[in-house]
Amino acid sequence: MAEHATEPFHAVERQREANRFGMLIFLSSEFLLFGGIFAAAMALRLENPDGYRAAASHLRLGLGTANTAILLTSSLFAALAVEAVRGARPRRTALWLGGAALLGAGFLGIKGAEYAMEYREGLMPGTATAHFSGPAEQIFMNLYFAGTGLHALHVTIGIAVLLVAAALAHKGGERHAMLVGNAALYWHLVDIVWIFLYPTLYLAGVG
Repeated sequence: MAEHATEPFHAVERQREANRFGMLIFLSSEFLLFGGIFAAAMALRLENPDGYRAAASHLRLGLGTANTAILLTSSLFAALAVEAVRGARPRRTALWLGGAALLGAGFLGIKGAEYAMEYREGLMPGTATAHFSGPAEQIFMNLYFAGTGLHALHVTIGIAVLLVAAALAHKGGERHAMLVGNAALYWHLVDIVWIFLYPTLYLAGVG
């Protein structure tokens, strides 16, 4: 079924441009939200590089790397979903979106297991067994949990958006092409933020 413009728009193309522009503004605000965390991490690293590196060495690089691969693959699935909806293939669109959501759930599962291990080791803020050599390490862990926790929240929201888009695309096909495109954009945001979090937090402890 062909896509039709809704009020207050009288042309489909104009509606698409407005929707995409609104989505880009929203994504820009999300980048600003995470930007504060990245700025604080950079300042901490410049001020106390040894303490920053020592704290980062507590993180599990293998799990962070695995989650990076998972998100990159899920982002590819989201891009393939956009191509599928443009080609009027609703079933394939829904499958790609569902696959991206499933990988997102896998990401959260790994992150949850990682948090559990860090809690047992006393790395979480406020845990009595945490032993750091200086305040810089404590600040790093605060930034780590703030950044990754906020990101995990966005992943959770993204999974819900992908699933809704998959269900609607399967039923409505091209009518929901804009929704699929915006869902993919949001998921790419989730991926890009993690690509910055990964080296900022995990790779800082290498060597």
